[in-house]
Amino acid sequence: MSAESVSTEQAKQLGLYRADQVRELDKLAINKHGIPGFSLMKRAGVAAFVAARDKWPGIKKVLVVCGTGNNGGDGFVVAKLFKDVKVNPTVLLLGEFEQIKGDAKRAAEEFIEAGGEIYSELEEGINEFELIVDALLGTGLERDLEGHFAEVVSAINQSHAKVIAIDIPSGINSDTGAIMGCAVHADVTTTYIGKKQGLYTGDGAEYTGEVIFDDLAVPADVYCLSPSSYLHNEDLRYDNLKPRNRNAHKGDHGHVLVIGGDIGMSGAVRMAGQAALRVGAGLATVATRPEHAYMVNSGRPELMCYGVETKDELQELMARASVIILGPGLGQSEWSRVMYAEAVDSVLPKIIDADALNILAEVNNPQPFHDQTVITPHPGEAARLLGKTNLEIQKDRFYAADELEKRYGAAVVLKGVGTIITSQGQFNVCQYGNPGMATAGMGDVLSGVIAGLMAQNIKADIAANLGVYMHAKAGDVASQSGERGMVAADLFQPLRRLSNP
Repeated sequence: MSAESVSTEQAKQLGLYRADQVRELDKLAINKHGIPGFSLMKRAGVAAFVAARDKWPGIKKVLVVCGTGNNGGDGFVVAKLFKDVKVNPTVLLLGEFEQIKGDAKRAAEEFIEAGGEIYSELEEGINEFELIVDALLGTGLERDLEGHFAEVVSAINQSHAKVIAIDIPSGINSDTGAIMGCAVHADVTTTYIGKKQGLYTGDGAEYTGEVIFDDLAVPADVYCLSPSSYLHNEDLRYDNLKPRNRNAHKGDHGHVLVIGGDIGMSGAVRMAGQAALRVGAGLATVATRPEHAYMVNSGRPELMCYGVETKDELQELMARASVIILGPGLGQSEWSRVMYAEAVDSVLPKIIDADALNILAEVNNPQPFHDQTVITPHPGEAARLLGKTNLEIQKDRFYAADELEKRYGAAVVLKGVGTIITSQGQFNVCQYGNPGMATAGMGDVLSGVIAGLMAQNIKADIAANLGVYMHAKAGDVASQSGERGMVAADLFQPLRRLSNP
């Protein structure tokens, strides 16, 4: 999704924002449209209260943990609403009451006027509560949690209570999704006005639980500010997978060449080739070790399989292809490097994955690829490509994806929970997929899906986004039988259905 083609409604529903951008949205609502800040605070509190009551009706023992900022102010609103329905909440304040200012102070005073009490320490154990409302820290967190704050967060996480976080779980960086020392592990997060991009990737996606968004009834033109990134949605399929002509033939739908499958890794090329066919590629050829060629298409005769040893043999196959996948099961042997060297500089559209990325990481000062190239690293491969650690990549996945695009000039698919796709400076995030997909061969299938779409004349940046979306949705369909025990081949039938909207 590009910023130029997005309506204000799409920006609201699919747009993801950094913390500074959300503050700008707040200012537009307050200054341009005259909505008092306290009104927005009350609306946020109502949204959290309604979500809690809908999720866990009948809960009586409620703890609201408040900080001294506006996030705490939202918490005081929630506490008063619980008190209004005869649920007497316990409110724990971290910080001095005198530090509370502005709208948050007004919310605290209204809670006190309603008969509420605010405590600096708990008089009963945290396990006595059925629900904890995290209103401790919002999007302004800039340093790691420590001391008493860290102790309280740890206690919340060790409790048996359900947890709802207001705007963002305390301790999660709203821009990156990274954990700032420690973080509240919420069951539900209610977030407001603008969806924070850190909620949807990395650790943020794990710690937020279910995300419930509320625009707080701000006017649509507040969303004139362009988001920093976008979530995927179903429009990707309908916009790009049109019904085929009745007189179509296989040559109209492209020819994918999969290069890889070193000794012991023949399954990778087979899965990539099969995935390309399942999303609609007309032809798929596998170039692999001669020892594997007869095995790869056993039981999958639609694949054309060739044993190749020399660059001339590979060139002959490349001359027939319209898209290359370089890397599944490629290995790093002498044979692998001959195949890599011959294919990597091809003018054909291509996907570079797996061991091809590891060989690429050895190249100093790499030349940028042409714009019909997609690289698909997982965090470990991204770390090698950028000369960083896995931890550094995960600490800011948006920055890592951006650096990869700048370095290699290709569309980037940075895999992992909340996969990030970037091309020409535009970020998109996939909110689908599940832990059952953390198993061998899933990346090979993804490469095949993207290549199969590119073979059908879908541009690389669109194919990368559509491929990630379809792959994740297919994984979610497959997981309906359970996440444990999923294998990559379980995605093939859902992928076929998703390819025909």
